[in-house]
Amino acid sequence: MEEIAPGIWHWTAKHPKIGIDVSSYFVVGPDVLLDPLAPPEGDRLDELGHAREILLTNRHHLRDSVELAERFGCPIRAPEPGMHEFSDGEPVESYAFGDDLAGGALKAYEVGCICPDEAALHIPSLRALAVADGVIRYTDELHFVPDQYIDEPERTKKDLKAAYGRLAEELDFDHLLLAHGNPVIGDGREALKRFAAS
Repeated sequence: MEEIAPGIWHWTAKHPKIGIDVSSYFVVGPDVLLDPLAPPEGDRLDELGHAREILLTNRHHLRDSVELAERFGCPIRAPEPGMHEFSDGEPVESYAFGDDLAGGALKAYEVGCICPDEAALHIPSLRALAVADGVIRYTDELHFVPDQYIDEPERTKKDLKAAYGRLAEELDFDHLLLAHGNPVIGDGREALKRFAAS
């Protein structure tokens, strides 16, 4: 676990289903876990604060949320369009696009395109934007997931770029927190603008 910017803690762990490292975050202040897999050795969550809420950027990111919610006694929330995924009694509540979350510390925005519940979560106090699967970063630059994971790849990519371009114009942030791959710290908004314009 590493503090990558003031109040933003990041770690990676191997996803048990897809077999690659994915990113998870704890944001101090609102004390929210984002798309969490359990931290690897060196877990410092108890030192950082008591997680008050777990937020998913889309329905596919439940990961270890149920276990962590039990550990902290906190709710799990996911975008409303993806709630059909949780049909086995998972303790997940919904949020709507446009909702203020975690006592107003975060706001949910619609990305859509790649799936109806694709969200972006803006954290103004930490100058950060967290995104789900529409953009990833396992190289130096932002990129899409492989076409085999996208329905109608050309149309979907065009629509994702338009959605991210709109968010990068409308929202003020420095850090881009990616669920897949390395976050962009300091230059996140400009990186997302470049990606959207490419």
